Amino acid sequence: MAEQPARKARPMTRLRVLRTERLTPHMIRVVAGGDGLADFRPNEFTDSYVKLVFPVPDVRYPEPFDMQRIRAELPREQWPRMRTYTVRYYDEHAGELAIDFVYHGDEGLAGPWVAAVRPGDEMLIVGPGGAYAPAQAADWHLLVGDESALPAIGAALEAMPPGAQVRTLILVEDAAEEQALATKADAHVRWLHRAAGDDLVAAVRALDFPSGSVHAFVHGEAGLVRDLRGHLLDDRGVRKDMLSISGYWRRGKADEAWRAEKAAERQTTPA
Repeated sequence: MAEQPARKARPMTRLRVLRTERLTPHMIRVVAGGDGLADFRPNEFTDSYVKLVFPVPDVRYPEPFDMQRIRAELPREQWPRMRTYTVRYYDEHAGELAIDFVYHGDEGLAGPWVAAVRPGDEMLIVGPGGAYAPAQAADWHLLVGDESALPAIGAALEAMPPGAQVRTLILVEDAAEEQALATKADAHVRWLHRAAGDDLVAAVRALDFPSGSVHAFVHGEAGLVRDLRGHLLDDRGVRKDMLSISGYWRRGKADEAWRAEKAAERQTTPA
């Protein structure tokens, strides 16, 4: 077997929390900045994502903070934990980077952190990565997701050119979780409510697709993403290269278990 090239280390940025904002009962925005933001290199994607680094308490890490060195020198249980989040916005002039967190209480890793974080606290991020931005060549755009995809959907709507035809369907718990979404596009935004029994998959299936080529962004819970993948590719004839689709989480699975399952699926999926 040919030797695999070493994986290029992604840059790490050390930020300071500037403020937090409660957008809805279950969505909290953390706005960070500080001198370290000068090291952040944005990309062209509207689903631009970073990995938040959560150091293990009472473990001393090398300075400067280097994940490759940490993995080489420390036992696995002392490696920092990481979680992936979309950059809701990056404002170079204001010196701000914002990340929106879906908050379900003081469980897991990110929930307790976002509930307790205060201005001046440190926030470590690695990245960014990304894969999707609205294609200018598309005749219209489809944006579909639940709360976990809402930051990327909001960023995509803001990036749409004036007059772009957009159909957006978003599943949230109830009306209190809806957000104002700014756009210059000709966008039709439909909110669906889980508490009322609304079905996002059924809503997409029933959607009257405009004519012409579509560029689709479909992200959220893995089960609904799986159902929509087949519908869009097989029933609607969406081109694979014009479909950004991925499960951010799986119902009934803790984050660690879902991440391991997703990694195993990637390894067994034929190229």
